[in-house]
Amino acid sequence: MKTLVTAIQKGGQGKTFATCHLAFDFHERGYRVAVADMDTQANASYTLAGHESGYTASQLFNGDADSLRAHFTGREDDGLVLIEADPALANIEGSLKLGEAAGKLRANIAALGEFFDVLLIDTPPSLGVIMTAAVLASDYMLSPLEMEAYSLHGMKKMVAVISNLRKQNPKLRFIGMVPNKVDGRKPRHVANLAEIQQAWPQLVLPLSVGSRDSIAEALGEQMPVWKIKKTAARAATKEVRALAQYVFEKMEIAQ
Repeated sequence: MKTLVTAIQKGGQGKTFATCHLAFDFHERGYRVAVADMDTQANASYTLAGHESGYTASQLFNGDADSLRAHFTGREDDGLVLIEADPALANIEGSLKLGEAAGKLRANIAALGEFFDVLLIDTPPSLGVIMTAAVLASDYMLSPLEMEAYSLHGMKKMVAVISNLRKQNPKLRFIGMVPNKVDGRKPRHVANLAEIQQAWPQLVLPLSVGSRDSIAEALGEQMPVWKIKKTAARAATKEVRALAQYVFEKMEIAQ
């Protein structure tokens, strides 16, 4: 099983958008996909509510591998499964130290690997125990980024954090930053995109996702954007499918 964490130290960048659409795309390719929503806002849990497993994200930190195996053994599903966010996640930050949290998460992820091909983790927008443990337990990391000044400032911090976390998790591969909600009609977006491409040419994906209302509509309707039957969704579909294909190839999921 390959594990991808979507993370950045700022809210509203598109972590849930990316996580859910990668899940929909990989599932359509025939892979068994689990999504762990570790953000107490539970937006991914809303969009993927039709795929609830009855297993919660806090159990990945508080439960044990044998209990996880017992839960998923013999369970029937359509190949896309949600490990939903739950109120107990709020207690993780204060109740577990990072080393303990990361250790338990790694053990449970190993057990999940007996049932799924891919695990996608959506994280909270702060570098606390949950996000850090998820990064330390993952194989790959993706960071969506809006083209606003505050977002770019947050990404500068994240680049330094990634460097430090990779020392603790040498297997971690940073797929890159995904320029998201890019509005080509806004000069500051164009300038900011050029800035990050120049500052981190090896860390910025060679594609971007525009500011598309159809994406927000799709998430609210609990479906991928390519199922929105509107002409306006075509451009978004093309961009999101390109993102999924890029990540799919970087993760080397194909067997």
